Amino acid sequence: MDLHAGEHVIYEGRPSWRSILGFYILGVIAIAAAAAIGAAVSGAGVSVLAGVVVLVLVLVIGWLRRLTTRYLITSRRLQIRRGILSRRVEETRVDRVVDVTIHQSLLSRILAIGDVDFDNASAQQGDLFRFAGIARPQRVTEAIDRVHEENAASDRPQTPV
Repeated sequence: MDLHAGEHVIYEGRPSWRSILGFYILGVIAIAAAAAIGAAVSGAGVSVLAGVVVLVLVLVIGWLRRLTTRYLITSRRLQIRRGILSRRVEETRVDRVVDVTIHQSLLSRILAIGDVDFDNASAQQGDLFRFAGIARPQRVTEAIDRVHEENAASDRPQTPV
């Protein structure tokens, strides 16, 4: 990301691997199914090969799902970047953030992950700016608080000593 003059990174992250745990569980089921089909059709050799192929696919797809999403908070902007070949970038100014909400189910709390929603001063109803599936979402709210405090301190008039 190209930073503007005087801009610095406050938080940078990606979705946690724990946020796609359900995908990995389905992957284990797919591995078992592929191995069972391979065993029924052609024996143990095909069974092992089918299981390994599906395992590699599940691991690569899960890794790419995490790798292709990047969350960034700077002293001026919030940004979400998605994609490798095609790119989608969502961005808003930090000074327009009026409310930050963390959503965590019981399972998410156990896994220490959550979604952080940012309400924007100009946001339309139903328009979401969300950091989804991040580890320790409280760090994001603390980062936004730090940015707001830094900006408030820089906006105060300096008193001569």
